[in-house]
Amino acid sequence: MNKIKLGITGCMGRMGKQLIKSSKKDKSFKLTTLTESVEISKKISGIKPELNSFSSLKKVDVIIDFSVPKCTLEILKIAAKLKKKVVIGTTGFTKKEEKLINNFSKKIPILKAGNMSLGINLLMYLTEITSRSLGNNFNSKILEIHHKYKKDHPSGTALMLGKGIAAGKNKNFYNIVGKKFLNKKNFPYSKKINFNSIRKGEIIGEHEVKFSSGKEIITLNHEAFDRTLYSDGALSASNWLMKKRPGLYSMRDLLNFS
Repeated sequence: MNKIKLGITGCMGRMGKQLIKSSKKDKSFKLTTLTESVEISKKISGIKPELNSFSSLKKVDVIIDFSVPKCTLEILKIAAKLKKKVVIGTTGFTKKEEKLINNFSKKIPILKAGNMSLGINLLMYLTEITSRSLGNNFNSKILEIHHKYKKDHPSGTALMLGKGIAAGKNKNFYNIVGKKFLNKKNFPYSKKINFNSIRKGEIIGEHEVKFSSGKEIITLNHEAFDRTLYSDGALSASNWLMKKRPGLYSMRDLLNFS
């Protein structure tokens, strides 16, 4: 069986480094290309990182991107012309950037997920179901905790959970986004969805969704202890995407949640 030629962008980041390790252990893949937005002189796993370009990405079958929004859009522009499949794990996109990603997906298959974990994607599914069941009688809020190096807040996963709440209520997410707190010990419920982001230590990721009627509270939560669950998920997504036509997919599609 021919191995899938894999390109990893943002290879010097935390997830990039983990993906390199995980891909070396997965016999379905051949790590072909590593790229970064700046020049890197040393080789990594026998491969010299290159800049994001047509020449560096033309030799791959699929690209896994964990970088920053600006780089992701540059990569998508190249991938669309080369007809390459892309798995996006980057977070922090604006509404305008989300529309650009959607436009690129009309040309190439793209799987985009703010979190590649099976458990988190199950949490998202349960969040939507809970929101739909509870209706407008409950207010909700989302807490997320990550390591002190994570720059964007709320996390992409927290925003996806918020979108699950909105979908359950059949409302536009952007119309019910509330306040976005940073490092607050306590934060309130409101008619809109409030977020609180905490950045400390080396925490890989914790997410908690709470629904309150004022008389009772329902809590859904997930804790990640090992970063390999994200890289394993990204590799599974890459394998799955190989057989797909152009379109914008999510982990929910891969996991076949209805």
